[in-house]
Amino acid sequence: MSETVTRQFVETVRAFGARTALRWKVGDGFGEWTWDDYAAQATRLAGALGELGIGAGDRVVLLMRNRPEFHVADIAVMLCGATPISIYNSSAADQIHYLAGHCGAVAAIVEDGAYLDRLLSVRSDLAALRHVVVIDDPPAGRPAGVLSWSELLGHAPVDLDAAAGIAKPSDLATVIYTSGTTGPPKGVMLDHANIEWTVDCYRAAVEVQPGWRAVSYLPMAHIAERMSSHYLGIATAFEVTTCPDPGQVVVYLGAVRPQTFFAVPRVWEKAYASLHSVVAADPAKAADFERALDVGWEVSELRARGEEPAGELAARFEVAEESLGFVRELIGLDQAVICVTGAAPIPFEILRFFRALGLPLSEIYGLSETSGPMTWTPFRVRVGTVGPPMPGIEVKLAEDGEVLCRGGNVFRGYLDAPDKTAEVLDPDGWFHSGDIGTFDDAGYLRIVDRKKEIIITAGGKNISPANLEAALKAGQLIGQACAIGNDRPFVSALIVLDPDSATLWARRHGIDEPFEELAANAEVQAEVQREVDAANAGFSQVERIKRFTLLSKEWLPDSEELTPTMKLKRRGVHTKYAAEIDALYA
Repeated sequence: MSETVTRQFVETVRAFGARTALRWKVGDGFGEWTWDDYAAQATRLAGALGELGIGAGDRVVLLMRNRPEFHVADIAVMLCGATPISIYNSSAADQIHYLAGHCGAVAAIVEDGAYLDRLLSVRSDLAALRHVVVIDDPPAGRPAGVLSWSELLGHAPVDLDAAAGIAKPSDLATVIYTSGTTGPPKGVMLDHANIEWTVDCYRAAVEVQPGWRAVSYLPMAHIAERMSSHYLGIATAFEVTTCPDPGQVVVYLGAVRPQTFFAVPRVWEKAYASLHSVVAADPAKAADFERALDVGWEVSELRARGEEPAGELAARFEVAEESLGFVRELIGLDQAVICVTGAAPIPFEILRFFRALGLPLSEIYGLSETSGPMTWTPFRVRVGTVGPPMPGIEVKLAEDGEVLCRGGNVFRGYLDAPDKTAEVLDPDGWFHSGDIGTFDDAGYLRIVDRKKEIIITAGGKNISPANLEAALKAGQLIGQACAIGNDRPFVSALIVLDPDSATLWARRHGIDEPFEELAANAEVQAEVQREVDAANAGFSQVERIKRFTLLSKEWLPDSEELTPTMKLKRRGVHTKYAAEIDALYA
């Protein structure tokens, strides 16, 4: 185990210098850099940044989409001994102002376009910000005081080995800002030792191979993408293809055919809905496919116990594999060795579908404060759980069921917020997650819900909204849902139609109306009611959705309703739809 990210980078470059490290789309093909190319650019940029006076203890914000320059910039800043901090590229100007000001950034490396414009609109109010670097020169020319990425890369390189030795294990490798669902974002401080410990835990959980292909498409400001494609990419010599538009990830999967793939539940949900819509168009084929899925599910459960199909089951599986394998290839995951979902609960039916399809899909659990993972197992999966504690990490439950974690992955505290740190990190080193969980007889963890988000009805019943919402989203027409019921006599829900699936369903049923009008259509409402009834069947009478309001305007990432990684902003939803919620109880 390397002590720092920079030392790990050197080891990978020395071992795999001529192999491809980073790729990006160029026309109908891809451009690529080897590990040697990657290092050459990082050392040149580090030399230029050092000449600008950026060094140990400084912080540099990165504001860009998923592109190869992110990886170069992140490493280059660390080679100066400084700390790179990624900002969600969807951040508004006031959010950029808060984050860059809060961390005291002395420099910013940004993409041209709206990213640069937003930063420059608040630059004069950021006293510590001395330098702004733009990756692509604006068509109209660079504004005064903005440096060019290409010009900085013309600087003489620093010595890689010497520069890699600047950072110490206790130095900050990054600061991950929380999504701010319960107040202003908090800066989660992760040092080099945190990152390397976590990488080591991953490698103890699964044997990865150098050169595995991965697609990087989620925000690098989120610990899941930062860990899965950047830090792990460095430690295990992944070949990372950068996808700047998350909406194009399916196209990239087909071109890359990754061996490892991480996605938040909403990505799996949309893929599930799209595949079901396509299959349902032909009832005869749909029936055959469902039978194949049933066989696939039997086999997946068998393999999760370390066994292989035999006899009649093996024969039926061989037939089923013809259609299952075709669908895996259709979505570009036919070569996947590891598929992971995390960051939010995934509906059981969706996890079951992809595992039945033959994908090695597993659920992972963790937070920014735990450098990403806390519990996970890639193959011996128990559906409905998030796996056992990862190797080297301690996980236990408090008396009230709160999940606690201790290990080298636990963060060093919130930046400049010792009071907030003390609320979640106790003197014995246990991090208090804020999640309620239970362990099964095999030591696998099941997450019940966020401690502060449990619904307590007027009758005093405790109900998990996340479990209800996950069940609702397994419906074909339902894209998003928010369960309501705190201090109310019963549970209700706001339900948002999935634009793709709802539109296809409507066309198949002879409904020729714009998506925005579908929520008011009686046939659509009746179908959604059937999906709500199906979801309710898995819950007790008191937990069930009694009423709902159907919405047709999609909730988008980084909006009043969702965080950039598509987690529900309950407070935002409750405020925006107060009138609709009150009407449910009128």
